[in-house]
Amino acid sequence: MLTIAVEAIDFDTQACVLRVKGRNIEENQYVKMGAYHTLDLELNRKFTLHKAEWDSVALERIDQACDPTQNADLGAVVMQEGLAYICLITSSMTLVRAKIDTIIPRKRKGQCSQHDKAMTRFYDQVMQGVLRHINFDVVKCILVASPGFVKDQFYDFMFQEALKSENRVLLDNKPKFLLTHSSSGFKHSLKEVLQDPSVTARLSDTKAASEVKALQDFYAMMQTDPQRAFYGIRHVEAAFSQEAVETLLVSDELFRARDVATRKRYVHLVDGVRDNGGIVRIFSSLHVSGEQLNQLSGIAAILRFPINDPESDSEEVFSGEEA
Repeated sequence: MLTIAVEAIDFDTQACVLRVKGRNIEENQYVKMGAYHTLDLELNRKFTLHKAEWDSVALERIDQACDPTQNADLGAVVMQEGLAYICLITSSMTLVRAKIDTIIPRKRKGQCSQHDKAMTRFYDQVMQGVLRHINFDVVKCILVASPGFVKDQFYDFMFQEALKSENRVLLDNKPKFLLTHSSSGFKHSLKEVLQDPSVTARLSDTKAASEVKALQDFYAMMQTDPQRAFYGIRHVEAAFSQEAVETLLVSDELFRARDVATRKRYVHLVDGVRDNGGIVRIFSSLHVSGEQLNQLSGIAAILRFPINDPESDSEEVFSGEEA
């Protein structure tokens, strides 16, 4: 057995491998005491993790990771002619499971056969990718997004082929597919797709959609009632001290801070909001919605009632002292 004191962590989203690096702290015939070593923690590989203290957020994340119903509840195919990304959107991140990139000849006047054959091969590759990478027992909805009519042509092709081959997996799950528009076939287009009102209405029962909606509600509150929309740790803590936080939006990146006191500060805030009957949404920095939240310092809150900006209060006190 090899035991290391972890000093650095790296997660490979493509290979789904967590790499931990640190010094060996127990005598071992293969690695010297105190020597640096890197371990790959993979699915179905047993390991033991020791921590001096387990906080509520860490335990909750472990429970979610061990619950198969929490994983990959949303699939997405973002595509354009000759390019497609097959993604799984979990409660924690957006994973690219396959990229199909092929050359499609241009249509020429009176000569469309080469183009049509290439598109047929492309659609077949995407369909095989969907069957290989999407677990229909878990996924509640599969978004198919593209500019123009590529999504419609692919959808028609896929279910025509499913009828010919009597593919029950596709035929039984046909209602789960949702066609929607995107500006391109690249992964970043998922951001606009997940913000589409018609899409969020369909995805109302998935956690990925609830995170996106919470962020949209926060932005809407900033526009209509800015005294009920705070962001930044000092402002959010000021609202929490008045038991005003209705919904707390927080990035998991904040719980990975090297400083233990900083981590405890955010955990205390999460526990306190829940104890006061508030809702806590923990976003992942690997998720498109989490990336947006990180631009707002990683923490924000929608309040039950309007309160004054803490900066405004301090400015009034300062000006009063000057007087």
